[in-house]
Amino acid sequence: MAETTEVYKKHALAIRWTHWINFPILTLMIISGIMIYWANQAYTPFIPNTFFEKLGVDQLLAYGLGIHFFFMWIFAINGFVYALYLLISGEWREILPRLSSFKDALLVALHDLKLRKSLPPQSKFNGAQRIAYFTITLLGFMQLLTGLAIYKPVQLQPLMTLFGGYEGARLLHFIFTILFMLFFMVHILQVLRAGWNNFRSMVTGLEEITEDEVQKAQGLQK
Repeated sequence: MAETTEVYKKHALAIRWTHWINFPILTLMIISGIMIYWANQAYTPFIPNTFFEKLGVDQLLAYGLGIHFFFMWIFAINGFVYALYLLISGEWREILPRLSSFKDALLVALHDLKLRKSLPPQSKFNGAQRIAYFTITLLGFMQLLTGLAIYKPVQLQPLMTLFGGYEGARLLHFIFTILFMLFFMVHILQVLRAGWNNFRSMVTGLEEITEDEVQKAQGLQK
């Protein structure tokens, strides 16, 4: 006998819109950031020119800066809308890590590595997802602040000083970009692994789960 399933609303429209807007925006910002990076001779000892040549990225500083600063404001507005929705709707509780999240994240990792048969009790987001989504949200905020410190170092001198001066802010901005790229790679792999049902929930907002999973999720939310 086939197991009964139920379709329920998983992601609100605001979450889906801000999620999909971020994807092309961040892609363009990373590409334009590479243009800016390559044009600065201070960075050439760390990454050879052949790396950028193979990517097919031209060394156009002014063009890269124009793209980067234009889409920075869209990224900031989109992030503000996302944060505002989380606060108003109360969904910030869904991504805020709990004390048990770190243990759950370890158990999820062991399950993904085929070292554990079963997953820990699942709600809308498991422990690993809570830590990842909370961290990437905080990282986006820090990326914006370090970017503004680099963009307006004189006007925003207190902010620049907070990050250890211009060079400190620029280094942190670069490190945060690398972390963003690592998150994207892991996130895409996890989406492919989870399958169509999970992907569909971020497109339509709906996910199909079994009645048993619904009862478990309701029990965890109480």
